[in-house]
Amino acid sequence: MISLHRLGHKLEPFRLNPDLIVTVEATPDTVLTLATGAKIVVAETPERVAKEVRASRVDVLAAALGRRHELRRGSTPHHAPVRLAAELGHVDHDHTHIHPVDNNSA
Repeated sequence: MISLHRLGHKLEPFRLNPDLIVTVEATPDTVLTLATGAKIVVAETPERVAKEVRASRVDVLAAALGRRHELRRGSTPHHAPVRLAAELGHVDHDHTHIHPVDNNSA
């Protein structure tokens, strides 16, 4: 979530899911168009909104990678069965069928 301020309400921040933002326009006020079709006029500049969105996504990805690292430290890799299947034979692109490899053919 990002914290923004409606134009004229600088003392009352609100939180917005940045994935809902479709466009950010300066008309000259900053207007956010959301995926729902709603439009919100905010006090922040378009550059500031973009910076907040980037920072939010960095936080989400950093947390996900940190969690993934913690999980891998405590257990065996989750993709070991895929390696095993690849060692046994050819895996179709849709990964639903394994075809044995004939190692005796030349």
